[in-house]
Amino acid sequence: MRMRHALAAIAAAGTIAVIAAAPAQATEYSSALKVKGVQYDAPGSDSNRCSGGNTKDEYLTVKNYSRTTTVNLKGYVVKDAAGNKFTFTASHKLEPGDYVKLRGGRGTDSDAGNVVYRQNCNFIWNNDKDTIYLIKPTGARADVHSYTKRANDADGNGYITYHG
Repeated sequence: MRMRHALAAIAAAGTIAVIAAAPAQATEYSSALKVKGVQYDAPGSDSNRCSGGNTKDEYLTVKNYSRTTTVNLKGYVVKDAAGNKFTFTASHKLEPGDYVKLRGGRGTDSDAGNVVYRQNCNFIWNNDKDTIYLIKPTGARADVHSYTKRANDADGNGYITYHG
């Protein structure tokens, strides 16, 4: 009888160890908003000049995967592994199935054009590896993805798709 309990305890401990070892990006968060994809390496030579640079070509696509709920982006935060972050301060409502591209550089936000600009000409995503955090206004994680250029960008175009 004791042997069965000991084996059950060992099996349970092994299961817990496997679950604990799972990477952060394997966690499926219960959020309608998720990262659809990231253009982490803007085409061409990187230039973070506000005039003539290519930071507008680096973007993160956030999509509302709900079939019924409209979600307001106001208060959501996007950040990288180093802590660089952007907070959606204006109301931007995503209907079910709708998306927004969060672009670097300066520009005019547009609901019709599905674009929000960070109003910052520095690049946020590293070209070799990084982690993308999408955080709800409550502080809870909505979505997280880590990437490396070698492991996640097979065609080398600087774009990675998540959640289809």
